Amino acid sequence: MRAKTPYARDFIGYGPNPPNPHWPGEARIAINFVINYEEGAEHSILNGDKHSEGLMTEVPGHATFAAREGVRNLLTESTYDYGSRAGIWRILRLFDRFDVKCTVYAVGQAMELNPVAAKAMADGGHEIATHGYRWIDYSDFSEAEEKRHMTLAIEAIRKTTGDRPYGWFAGRGSLNSRRLAAEEGGFLYDSDSYADDLPYWVEEAGHPVLVIPYSLEVNDMRFTIAGGFTAGDQFFNTMKDTFDVLYEEGATAPKMMSVGLHPRVVGRPGRLAALKRFIEYARGHEQVWVCRRDEIARHWRKYFPYQKRQ
Repeated sequence: MRAKTPYARDFIGYGPNPPNPHWPGEARIAINFVINYEEGAEHSILNGDKHSEGLMTEVPGHATFAAREGVRNLLTESTYDYGSRAGIWRILRLFDRFDVKCTVYAVGQAMELNPVAAKAMADGGHEIATHGYRWIDYSDFSEAEEKRHMTLAIEAIRKTTGDRPYGWFAGRGSLNSRRLAAEEGGFLYDSDSYADDLPYWVEEAGHPVLVIPYSLEVNDMRFTIAGGFTAGDQFFNTMKDTFDVLYEEGATAPKMMSVGLHPRVVGRPGRLAALKRFIEYARGHEQVWVCRRDEIARHWRKYFPYQKRQ
């Protein structure tokens, strides 16, 4: 029997007639590169956690080892350390070379542990959004503790970059995360969604929330999962094919494309080559807007303001 209250999920979206976003310069596609800066904020015995991190690391057998409570996994730690010691700088140099401005999903504690990198990302003209205070699962947190972590994350970014974040991405959030972000009141957008190729509005506890969807398939995290990427050309071809389809659609219905990156993953030399090839490929096309997520949010808010659903 169907519930009498409104169904919590929207299966229709924009339907067969998505709006033309009229990106700046009438671009056929908006490309947003996202650096997930998490290194040092993952599960770690040193952080007071019961076990080491078991996600997004390429150490053989890491998941089994990480499940052992009270034991540090030094090899896993070192793969994360690579991202902050070497990978982030390789990505930033590439973006500077091609004048690419990206969005950083910055975890608060990671920024505090490497203020030099935090300052470089901000000084490079990249948007610093927040990815929580720790890169952990918040689903079992109390509402009060999750709210406290949100405040810590905002202040960590303010302290290390000079400004608060205007974008929110929990990643491993709770059922309260979007509402807490909406109630905080300072965010332009929420990216905890994979539901569309365009931004869209939702209402959360009486607050209008602009959702800018993210991507899991155009994401270097697939190098770290079974059945995922094993070589750079697979990542390049996924980016290229995604671009080609959206660029063709963009002749009449422009969309956005998100590219997810992690310093400890794509920051490795053999994988960065794929990212470089894609940037060069995209740059070879006209009417391409390479932008930050806050720029997308401001554009959408101006031309497609919130309208309460009937």
